[in-house]
Amino acid sequence: MTEPLLVLNGVTRRYRSGDKEIEVLRGIDLTIAAGEFVAIMGASGSGKSTLMNVLGCLDRPSAGQYRVGGIDVRRLEPDALAQLRRERFGFIFQRYHLMPHLTAADNVQVPSVYAGTPRATRVPRAQALLAKLGLAERAGHRPNQLSGGQQQRVSIARALMNDADVILADEPTGALDSRSGGEVMRILCELHAAGRTVVIVTHDEHVAAHARRIVEMRDGAIVADRRSDGAAVAERRDDAPVSARAAGPAGRLRPMTSRLAQAFATACAALLAHRLRTMLTMLGIVIGIMAVVSIVAVGEGAKRYMLDEIGAMGTNTIDIYPGRDWGDSDASQIKTLVPADAEALGNEPYVDSVTPRVYRTATVRHGNVDVQATVSGVGEHLFRVRGLALAEGIAFDSEAVRRNAQVAVIDANARRKLFGARGQAIGKTILVGNVPCVVIGVAAEKSGMWGGGMNELTVWVPYTTAGARIVGARRLDGIIVRIKAGQPSEAAERGIVDLLTRRHGRKDFFTYNMDTVVKTVRATGRTLTLLLSLIAVVSLVVGGIGVMNIMLVSVTERTREIGIRMAVGARRSDVMLQFLVEAVLVCLMGGAIGIALSFGASVVFSAFVSQWSMIFSIGSLVSAVAGSTAIGVGFGFIPARNAARLDPVEALARD
Repeated sequence: MTEPLLVLNGVTRRYRSGDKEIEVLRGIDLTIAAGEFVAIMGASGSGKSTLMNVLGCLDRPSAGQYRVGGIDVRRLEPDALAQLRRERFGFIFQRYHLMPHLTAADNVQVPSVYAGTPRATRVPRAQALLAKLGLAERAGHRPNQLSGGQQQRVSIARALMNDADVILADEPTGALDSRSGGEVMRILCELHAAGRTVVIVTHDEHVAAHARRIVEMRDGAIVADRRSDGAAVAERRDDAPVSARAAGPAGRLRPMTSRLAQAFATACAALLAHRLRTMLTMLGIVIGIMAVVSIVAVGEGAKRYMLDEIGAMGTNTIDIYPGRDWGDSDASQIKTLVPADAEALGNEPYVDSVTPRVYRTATVRHGNVDVQATVSGVGEHLFRVRGLALAEGIAFDSEAVRRNAQVAVIDANARRKLFGARGQAIGKTILVGNVPCVVIGVAAEKSGMWGGGMNELTVWVPYTTAGARIVGARRLDGIIVRIKAGQPSEAAERGIVDLLTRRHGRKDFFTYNMDTVVKTVRATGRTLTLLLSLIAVVSLVVGGIGVMNIMLVSVTERTREIGIRMAVGARRSDVMLQFLVEAVLVCLMGGAIGIALSFGASVVFSAFVSQWSMIFSIGSLVSAVAGSTAIGVGFGFIPARNAARLDPVEALARD
């Protein structure tokens, strides 16, 4: 013998209210066969709605047994209960419970969305159901654009979307006028005539009279179970307005990609429906991402600027000075650093170019103008070693060095002081100390942190001229070595030290490697960028907390929507996935806006800061996107979990 469709044995349902436990259902024994039309009657508080919730697997019995098609409901996990609701039951609620941001057609499709029905199948079916219920022209309208009777018919179409075996209607005419109520009851009768099992909960005897069986309840117990003549019931007929067949199989688990796609579409609809809340939610993320990306870009620009400035001096240079270190009082007594050392270094395979150096501060005169300048005696390779360029004229060559030529190259500052801003300098004679020198070149002006200030003047002459006629000494104040490109700076420095130590018989000199400055600048830049980024990350975390708080508020505001989704078959994982996707979308959109604003900020920055510009790296932009996603998942997890753990009955009862 086939077991009845719905069987309750000794079902009890208790709720805790404060310190007390209230028994709403008391030992219910009820059997409903497939194809029956049953009305559950009773006054308010009699337990009839609780019984319907138990029948529809929205609620679990506290005691007793409930079987649906032979399946014991007590042993089912939440997702299995969701599948049972999705495949077996269709709900028609007194307050319709339509989602306000969805159209009538979209509301009807919700059960099939969670059933995994392809869009190409579910859209025509939803349109067909609405057409058969007289709502073809209202398919694109939202619930607030429909009358009460029309909303209830949308609710009926939704209940039929997955070809449910059982239609559960809770006070289906309670919120309708008599004409609309009569139309709804006519549709329910036709559904029964088409083979559906229909269970309605009502306190109205006229509504109950449509059923073939009436179950009366009082104080949580069944007090009567009688047959009715069902005079108002429509006869079964082949042209019933609602098909009893679904267009495709329901309840089949969807692939994860399909679920993600649907969660994305649902999340987009929810975010668009609450645009202001969405914008306020992402505001913190926008500020945080903009701060992080902009600070990293400013730091990278500053570091690049400093490295370029150092590079202009020659980052692969090593300076050699007499003495043990800076400030050595005996350095002036050391006379072993000589031009022959520079010649020996120039023959090393790792050396690109070398220049000796002798420097003093001296008075430089032209006409009636005299200034204090640094007079630097150097070799013919100085301009290559230091990466200097000439704005006018030429540099002295090896022949000028060999014959102690009285020629000079001056910098742009010296030119302005001696000859005026537009005065001709090439070919003019200046007195360097008491030595007349002909100006043969003017160095290009350098700006920036390493370019020298406006009051610093430099005059370059051959080191032989400086040693013999200006300084009066053969020893050098230093040697500058430029290392060949690709040669390791540390190894070259060790080679220089070894060579000069052998030549001098002791180490009476020290070296200064510009590569050390570069490494220091890079390390300092990384440290400052990290420090500033950590400060900016604080604002990003604050934004994430804001996302979490607003999402928690959103869960509270949308509790009824969550209950509706669960009632029509959404799994906990579906609800959780939807809210997680919403959080991630908010953060990703906030991140995109933040990045766009960062590029806008770079334009403003360039208008006020001319020395360097903000430099955006692919790594920082990818990190910003990844950070936005991580914050969406991290801070969206708790709200999503809270939403997924809501009890369907409690969620539906929320106002």
